[in-house]
Order: sequence, then structure tokens, then C-alpha cells
Amino acid sequence: MSADPDFPYLDATERIAFPHPDTADADGVVASGANLSPGVLLSAYEQGLFPWFEEGMPILWWSPDPRFVLHPEDLYITRRLKRVIRNGGFSVAFNTDFDSVISLCSRVPRRGQRGTWITSDMMRSYRELHRLGHAHSVEVFRDGRLVGGLYGVLLGRLFCGESMFSIERDASKVGFVHLMLRACLPDSPVQIRLVDSQMETGHMSAFGARHIPRDEFLARVVQFGGAKPAADAWASLNDVVVPELNS
Repeated sequence: MSADPDFPYLDATERIAFPHPDTADADGVVASGANLSPGVLLSAYEQGLFPWFEEGMPILWWSPDPRFVLHPEDLYITRRLKRVIRNGGFSVAFNTDFDSVISLCSRVPRRGQRGTWITSDMMRSYRELHRLGHAHSVEVFRDGRLVGGLYGVLLGRLFCGESMFSIERDASKVGFVHLMLRACLPDSPVQIRLVDSQMETGHMSAFGARHIPRDEFLARVVQFGGAKPAADAWASLNDVVVPELNS
């Protein structure tokens, strides 16, 4: 079992204190054990940690230094991707099929990766976070077929991205750009001010993400993590008009 059977299950109103991120080892591991109940997961995100482990291993809680993040004002969209968004035939939705998105994130192969860290326990736990209004998804369709998407945890104005998948080229990128364009408008129902990518990826580097020191990231968690959006805010992104993308 990856979870500690003796650790108490915490609901979404309960919290625990993790060791401070400054106690992390050289790889960024702060602690191991506990479980993936809602209160434990939310405690971790609120303290700048996230879970990452493989099936059959103890749950590991990470806070790497530096942290890889995207500030919305730094978002860079290539001309080619702008053309794909305008003319590629994709449609984008929010919180319409979280279950399929996380399942496909766990199954769709990624270049350079042999397996997945999204274990059955992880899927079960994040589906519960979604049911409780803390985890959210973006779906990308072509001709009614789900071909890309992403999911993560919204902590106030901080979006903690967990994973994305693409069955067709650029599908997850299109979904992410739609999220940024709709969730960063002044009058948007979701006000994202920072995206936590956790670790460096090629996709996020291309969008303009960069490393910041851990202590700066922890300060941003405090700054942006407090104000909770309305319960239906994420789904309301479906009604937000995407700004025109110039060439």
C-alpha cells in the first residue's frame, strides 16, 4: 500500500502541518507517508508541497527549490499556435469531464516517459477533490471527441497544474492557452495570478514559465492562495469570451 493505513483520513475542512519546505532534501522531498485524503492534500498545497510517487511506493511530498512557475503576464503564444487556436478546429470546455481527463492523463504515452505517476490512488483522490470543488479540468474536443486536456488544483488565485495529455498535436496547448486567456481577464470568474508547474517541462518553458526560489514561491502561495472563488467559478469559464489573438 502506498498510503499509511494508520494515518487518519482528513476531510476538506481539516488540516495538518507538514515539515517546513526548508527541511527538504537535495531533491526536494520534504516528507513521506500519510494519505491522499482531501484535508491532507489541501494541507500540502497550502504549505507549498505536492505529492509525487510511483505505484507501490510510500507517498512522497515535494517542495523543489527552485520552483517552476508561470506568471500570466509572461505568457508567450507562438504565431503557429495562434493559428492553430483560430483555425485548428478545436473546441474547449471546462469541468465537463474531469474523470476522463485524469484517466487519459494517466494512460496517454509521453515522449521520454516509460510510465505514469498518476496511480489509482491518485486518480481516486483527485476525483474526490474535484467533487468537493478544489480540482478542475480543461477539455479539448475535435468533432465531439476528447483529444486533449489538463487538470489541477485551484488554490485561491494560484493554479497548481498537475498533468495534461494530447491525443492530437497541440490539443493540450490549446486548452492551456484558453485557460490563461479566460481566467486572467480582469472580470473573469477565476482570477489566476500564478501557475505552479512544479517541475520544468518543455511545454511550460515554451509558454514563458521560469524558475523562482522556493522562498519566493512560498510567499506567493500566501499572497494568492487565500481568496476562494465561487463554487461554480470554474464552470463559468465556459461562458467567457476568448480575446482575439493577433498574429
